[in-house]
Amino acid sequence: MKRLVISLLVLISINSFGQTVQDLIDKVDVDRLEISVREFSGEQATQVNGTEVTIINRQHTNNDLAAEYLKERLQQFDDLTIEEQLFNTTGKNIIATQLGKINPNDIYLVSAHYDATADYCADDNATGTAAVLEIARILSTQCMENTIVYAFWDEEEIGLRGSRYYAEQANSANLNILGVINLDMVGYDGDAPGESGDNDFDIDVRDVHGSLAIKDDLMSILNTYTFNLNPIIVNPGTSASDHASFWTNSFPAVLVGESWETSDETPFYHSSADRLSTLDLPYFTEITKLVTAYMVTKGSLLSINNTLSSSSTSIQANQNGASYQWYNCDTNTLLEGETNQSYYPIISGNYSVEISMESCTEKSDCSSFTSLSIEESISDYFEITPNPVTSILTIDSSLESFIYFQLYNVSGQLVLESSSNKKKSVIDMSAFATGIYYLKIKGNEKISTFKVVKE
Repeated sequence: MKRLVISLLVLISINSFGQTVQDLIDKVDVDRLEISVREFSGEQATQVNGTEVTIINRQHTNNDLAAEYLKERLQQFDDLTIEEQLFNTTGKNIIATQLGKINPNDIYLVSAHYDATADYCADDNATGTAAVLEIARILSTQCMENTIVYAFWDEEEIGLRGSRYYAEQANSANLNILGVINLDMVGYDGDAPGESGDNDFDIDVRDVHGSLAIKDDLMSILNTYTFNLNPIIVNPGTSASDHASFWTNSFPAVLVGESWETSDETPFYHSSADRLSTLDLPYFTEITKLVTAYMVTKGSLLSINNTLSSSSTSIQANQNGASYQWYNCDTNTLLEGETNQSYYPIISGNYSVEISMESCTEKSDCSSFTSLSIEESISDYFEITPNPVTSILTIDSSLESFIYFQLYNVSGQLVLESSSNKKKSVIDMSAFATGIYYLKIKGNEKISTFKVVKE
């Protein structure tokens, strides 16, 4: 019997192994970093509260748009609790917390100040802000044993006010902050932008409250993975950025940034000439990768596998023994009833799966499927008639078992679901709009998908 079916679905961009530290390092995206700096320093317009705006100035009396931008960006990420921490009449920190699944009271913090002294201020500190956003984007998709806090400080430029308030509150609450990395000015290298050079960067540290251990961990990561960076250890390090607020309040912290120690800082410091065009984006990306690796290592990845594999007709979650929910990434909608480890896509598109095990829930990356052709194929199990159909569609089955069938519209939305133990079953399509539908029939581990034309 000849039947009209979708012949082949091909999966593009498949991972075959669980996430590792190197996998997450590799997810740092120079293009995303550049776009974030462009938008946050006012080089291009962006959307805030549904309105097109340009964030040219982030001085502390004029940075409400910047704060709203950060909140909206963070709200796009998974598994974050976002807080606007007010500390005086104009100052507000933006704090996003990713709660640890095993040790929620053990905290690692990565931070940057988002205020500025003049227009643009790309290096100081749109770069640090963009790096923290990128790290949050990547790590928020993962389950971590320990808690990670992504913090954006206000009023750094007039006395470290935002970070000091947070650190004082954390000290009073006896929070167990085990490590702080503060990113301040991480985009300038004295060589021509984009050209190879010394790639010096500073790690500012002091022998206080266990801060040397953070420096040692960073050096270990530099020696374990491949980075195009040359560390300069500055001890005793400067107290002129937000990490110093944590030293004062008995927490371990370091500053990571371009190399003031070797006089290789931006010559456009605290001026409106501090623009994106002066930055070295590859250098900026390498520093972001290093700090991503540190946060992954100290946050401690849980062993859930959120990768996918495929056959010619299905996508499969590689993690066994979990709960699953599939999503259509193109429409950002849940696929009702698709809760098995394998998903048999009906139409071309991008799909992901949410995987839950015990207290941990992760989403896979979106993977693209393309329907290569629609052709006549042989089905030994099912026959549908008539096709095209105006009212009653008949399904003939040769299987000695229950069959389950699902009807989807051309957008991939489930419009009907039923089952039958009969050799002949019917679907009344008289109430459905005219157009293309896809009928998926399953029985006795046999699956066929048919294109149905409703007239």
